[in-house]
Amino acid sequence: MRRRSAASVPSEQMEKGAGKNQQNRLCCLVLLSAFFWILLLYFHFVVLGNNNVDESVKLQPGTVDNDSPSDLVARQKAIPSKPTKFHEDVIDAHQIPIPLEPTQRHEDTANPSQTSQNHVEKENFPFMRALRTVENKSDPCGGRYIYVHDLPSRFNEDMLKECRSLSLWTNMCKFTTNAGLGPPLENVEGVFSDTGWYATNQFTVDVIFSNRMKQYDCLTNDSSLAAAIFVPFYAGFDIARYLWGYNISTRDAASLDLVDWLMKRPEWGIMGGKDHFLVAGRITWDFRRLTKEESDWGNKLLFLPAAKNMSMLVVESSPWNANDFGIPYPTYFHPAKDADVFIWQDRMRNLERKWLFSFAGAPRPGNPKSIRGQIIDQCRISKVGKLLECDFGESKCHSPSSIMRMFQSSLFCLQPQGDSYTRRSAFDSMLAGCIPVFFHPGSAYTQYTWHLPKNYTLYSVFIPEDDIRKRNVSIEERLLQIPPEQVKIMREHVISLIPRLVYADSRSKLETLKDAFDVSVQAVIDKVTNLRKDIIEGRIDENFIEENSWKYALLEEGQREVGPHEWDPFFSKPKNENGGDSSDSSAEAAKNSWKNEQRDQ
Repeated sequence: MRRRSAASVPSEQMEKGAGKNQQNRLCCLVLLSAFFWILLLYFHFVVLGNNNVDESVKLQPGTVDNDSPSDLVARQKAIPSKPTKFHEDVIDAHQIPIPLEPTQRHEDTANPSQTSQNHVEKENFPFMRALRTVENKSDPCGGRYIYVHDLPSRFNEDMLKECRSLSLWTNMCKFTTNAGLGPPLENVEGVFSDTGWYATNQFTVDVIFSNRMKQYDCLTNDSSLAAAIFVPFYAGFDIARYLWGYNISTRDAASLDLVDWLMKRPEWGIMGGKDHFLVAGRITWDFRRLTKEESDWGNKLLFLPAAKNMSMLVVESSPWNANDFGIPYPTYFHPAKDADVFIWQDRMRNLERKWLFSFAGAPRPGNPKSIRGQIIDQCRISKVGKLLECDFGESKCHSPSSIMRMFQSSLFCLQPQGDSYTRRSAFDSMLAGCIPVFFHPGSAYTQYTWHLPKNYTLYSVFIPEDDIRKRNVSIEERLLQIPPEQVKIMREHVISLIPRLVYADSRSKLETLKDAFDVSVQAVIDKVTNLRKDIIEGRIDENFIEENSWKYALLEEGQREVGPHEWDPFFSKPKNENGGDSSDSSAEAAKNSWKNEQRDQ
């Protein structure tokens, strides 16, 4: 049988074979084309688009005065892997749409899947929307929004209704009037200005700060925009009610109630409370009870795990803990407008000051470490020193006009430790344009790092306590060594600090000046913003030592390492018999401070 040659194949069969091959080629071309376009679209929208978004969430550097030690503590704590997300339905009057403008594109696109993963991880942080507000230059509140918790009235206003119970010895009702400023002071003797002066109690910062917050120009009802979250709990008033004669259950009740309430709020889940802050117009030792002994002092608010995440602003902070920050004691001056401040500053510049130095205070015979006795002795024997002795009963120390008149007539004002590190008198003296003389760095330099320059020689004189205790130094001779021209420069610096050391009247508004409230709020915002940046970048300071908190507060921006310091001897913690840290001295200081409040009334 003969085989068929190729030429003998029927023409219809050849046509069928040719059609089949052509169909296969066409399908192959279509698949290749589709794959090409898919690859092109993936590269454009996923890789390049992802880089644009990554760049859009890069944050602009904020105006941060200090990298506080509390930031470093917070960095050591784990960040929730599944952060709580808020709904964004509430529209605030200040809320402005936030554009996500692309900036510089990343050049490294070698690993698009890793880039996409990093983007998703960043977007998972629930505070990203708040951080992006900084980028919106048309929003004057960008990066400055504050969300205020709407606490039940038992945490604040109800305490004011029971104002007679806020102090064992003092009827606080008159001091809580006028938005916490107290009754107006008449300018009978010409010591004050005609307006803006009040008989303000030194422990009313709780209500003063909360009332100032009500007029803050960047409040928001949308917590997802907030740079920080304020808790209007009157912590100082709460503990003041129960310091004497109450068991620890009563002293701790409101604090435990507060943290329980906060931790149930969705806002808490964003950062576990690390973006929350509150204010207490008392010294930190009133909130740091270490034991369950009924005889131990104060409550344990600042040792509660939840409270350790929050920032607490107090009139005296602990040098060894990182969750509290010092803010100024209130003075008698609460300006309603910028002009009130400018007029007062000019008046302080032009006063004739006949005394080289002065001191207002009482001895502490029960405290063997106190140098007040030696200071009083030096004042008494000096012809250029002025002494205003304070004691129980009638005293000129209880008269704001007597105190301010003496400060206004002095070049230097001596500010030794009170019952604890700090005293209100330091701020009264600076308000009078008097250069403060400190004897312990914990009285100002490590306390008020948000409000005072780190270079303390610009505005003050430092004489170590031991020099006075061992009678190695004559205060008069030490101050006379400062050239008159230098004294003038220092006094001008003190006067320039006045706006940031006073609390303005919350019923009006300063136009351009920033008062103690403004400085404090901005510092909290900077602290939280820095912490959020560190969380995004995964930065953790594993070498942070909380006991050195006072050292971290003195670091310049960008510095992170601390070492030996000339002030180490001032802050060596007392030890008990078993070698552990003792709270006896701190508790005793708080107790004595409370007892001696009678001197100031």
